[in-house]
Amino acid sequence: MSGVDGRARRFLRAWDDVRGRSGRRVVDLLRHQVAVVRAGAVLARSTATGEIGRSAARTQMAEVEHEGDAARGELVRVLRRVLATPIDREDLFRISRSIDDVLDHLRDYVRETDLFGPEDLGFAVEPLQAVIDGLDELETAVLKMIEDPGSVTVAVLATRKACSRVRQLYQTRLTELFSGPLEMDTLRGRELLSRLDAVGRRLGEAADALADAMLKRSH
Repeated sequence: MSGVDGRARRFLRAWDDVRGRSGRRVVDLLRHQVAVVRAGAVLARSTATGEIGRSAARTQMAEVEHEGDAARGELVRVLRRVLATPIDREDLFRISRSIDDVLDHLRDYVRETDLFGPEDLGFAVEPLQAVIDGLDELETAVLKMIEDPGSVTVAVLATRKACSRVRQLYQTRLTELFSGPLEMDTLRGRELLSRLDAVGRRLGEAADALADAMLKRSH
């Protein structure tokens, strides 16, 4: 009987080890996807500050988008093969999809600044910085899924706070924009602000998906 119990314990230890390795790999891949999107947000901010030309940023963003697609593709492939994941697979898919949506909107923002953006993009610096801050908090939340799941909620709330900041800045900048004469640049600025608002909303959806997944895990 003790031999059977010993084999059972060894099996459970082996399973825990496999589950731990699988979980860490999934977390690392999701963190990498967030990091790629952050690089896209930093690039977008660089166009707003004038550190990089809009045409050059558009070219670089295409490379970032390619890396983001590859990161998501690798995560999807791994999810189909691993035996265990830190949260449900469908939740990981949902989080990954929302993160990818953030990058898609950042890509569109950079492209639109090159196609029809107003001369001055200073209004976008703060919203984009809030997006970067939110992505940093989201990466922290993802990192803690295995090692410190109880603190994920705090990081998720910080992500949501950053998203709320994007929304507030969108409303403030829009008010400022329409306080002056209605010109073509006014309409261009409005379109770009709407794009940044969409970036913040997609980031909020990623945070909500992670929060929902952790709540399910706790039951």
